[in-house]
Amino acid sequence: MNREPVSSTANNTAKRLLLFTAKLGYQTRSFEEAARKLGVQLVYVTDRCHELEDPWGDQAIPAHFESPEEAAHGVIEKLRGQEMSGVLALGDRPAAAAAYAARALGVPYNHPAAVEACRSKLRMREVFRDAGLPVPWFRRFLVAPLPEPSLAGIFFPCVLKPLSLSASQGVMRANSQDEFLAAASRLRRLLESAEIRSTREPYLDQMIVEGYIPGREVAVEGLLSDGTLRILAIFDKPDPLEGPYFEETIYVTPSRLPQSAQNQIEKCAGEATRALGLTHGPIHAEFRINDEGIWPIEVAARPIGGLCARALRFCASEAEPPMGLEELLLRHACRMPGSDAPRESEASGVMMIPVPHGGIVESVTQVESARATHLITDLVITARLHDYIAAWPEGSSYLGFLFARGNTPEEVERSIREAHQKLRFGITPRLPVEHPATHRLPVGG
Repeated sequence: MNREPVSSTANNTAKRLLLFTAKLGYQTRSFEEAARKLGVQLVYVTDRCHELEDPWGDQAIPAHFESPEEAAHGVIEKLRGQEMSGVLALGDRPAAAAAYAARALGVPYNHPAAVEACRSKLRMREVFRDAGLPVPWFRRFLVAPLPEPSLAGIFFPCVLKPLSLSASQGVMRANSQDEFLAAASRLRRLLESAEIRSTREPYLDQMIVEGYIPGREVAVEGLLSDGTLRILAIFDKPDPLEGPYFEETIYVTPSRLPQSAQNQIEKCAGEATRALGLTHGPIHAEFRINDEGIWPIEVAARPIGGLCARALRFCASEAEPPMGLEELLLRHACRMPGSDAPRESEASGVMMIPVPHGGIVESVTQVESARATHLITDLVITARLHDYIAAWPEGSSYLGFLFARGNTPEEVERSIREAHQKLRFGITPRLPVEHPATHRLPVGG
């Protein structure tokens, strides 16, 4: 395939991209750097407080992502007829608002109904089932009162999930009736917590229970153009995700699966995106592989989250410097040359550094030793000292990210594990809060 040169930024100064993102998103700095390189102006839409006067100095348009259609309407009013070259969204919550805004602006993006389907694990299961894709049995329940497994058609092992949270938050496996009741109670406490309630996510009074799917899990990064899916990368997840919780750790690409299996994954990814009605923009998807075939777990209408995008680089030719995923997506959204550049030939990987147990992060040591490990290209500690961090299933944030690049996936994985073994995190349990009138000492006091 003949590719247009990607280095020129001439005549791109008029390009303006509407970027829907959380106010504290990890990826925004990478998008800013890519936008400066390309001469693209970013217009931010974030969930910042509308009563504050530009607290982050980014001139972002404030929006409430929990009401996506209303948020999009507010954005269009603020733009006052200004033209936009494209729309992108980072994260599940901003994606729906971006879809409504793109439709109003007349720029290519996914239909709002397709993005809304991606936000509900229940709706996604229904769509996959109706399209004839492999799905486990599934049921929807209210989180209160707790269902009685023997009367509700629940079989073991099963998996309990909140309908709309991401990053495997609240996802738990149960192998028996007692484990199910304990997991359901724990999920109800999470969904009723002040922190989760403050997000105003939909369906916080419901959960989905489905059959556990055994097998290996992979992640797929893709890019849709007018309904045609291009696979950017298939990531192996070498750590087994068997429960009881499903915190992700290592992603490595290229996949070590046989080419026949990779072809089946690509085929299933295309079928899943078509079933959902997704047509344009980035997608991030999860699949399980076993003797019965390829099982779509989830498809999200957004790119890979957090800092994990740094594990992907693309090269149009040996003469061109590699570009990151953010630049590729900007080129695609603004219809600029170079968005068809293939992934680099080197193997790469990232570890989302797991949280061993919840508590206050008191110290992080041996960082330089880990960073000096052979093939490690970067180490970013995102957890803040003296802040509380929750472990899964209540948690959704990692301690940081480790990156490696090498000749083979095997040596990349080995390097990441070696560097992780060197890191030391001091995490102390958070003492329970007692009402002052009780005059009781905390446990262990």
